[in-house]
Amino acid sequence: MNDQGVGHDDASRVTDLPYRPCVGVVLFNRDGLVWVGQRCVRSDDNFTVAWQLPQGGIDDNEAPDVAAFRELKEETGIDAAEIIAETENWLTYELPDHLIGVAWGGKYRGQKQKWFALRFLGDDHDFDLNTHGTPEFSSWRWVPLVDLPDLIVAFKRGVYTQIVAAFSHLPEKVSSEQ
Repeated sequence: MNDQGVGHDDASRVTDLPYRPCVGVVLFNRDGLVWVGQRCVRSDDNFTVAWQLPQGGIDDNEAPDVAAFRELKEETGIDAAEIIAETENWLTYELPDHLIGVAWGGKYRGQKQKWFALRFLGDDHDFDLNTHGTPEFSSWRWVPLVDLPDLIVAFKRGVYTQIVAAFSHLPEKVSSEQ
């Protein structure tokens, strides 16, 4: 066993697993703040209060930008937005040991994500967290971009730090264009 409680055979099987292709959305309002949702607590979660940005898997033969708008609509109920930037590279994170073999049917070791920054063109009352099946989020709020890493579950914090760095120029740009 290694320090994380994973045996060497288990560790090699984990590294053989692929990353799940995924997109994420950083939605900026007119004030340069970012939309963040509080995840609905599910019985299989170990997280009592977890916040995150809209994100989700890419369907077969779906372009990442199309997936970003689909996920945004499914999770927030809005589609009044436009892409203003995207990450140059795919960002990855590893699942914690207790979720490997459990999350996504045990097929993936984590996610590789293409992140898009979008400018929100609607109004706050346009959000509908119950628009698509089982809600992903129970509530939401606008926060400064730099606050994101402190709000997210620990295993995604590295990706969120990279998102903040990639889009750090956008809050001022978005708010100055109003």
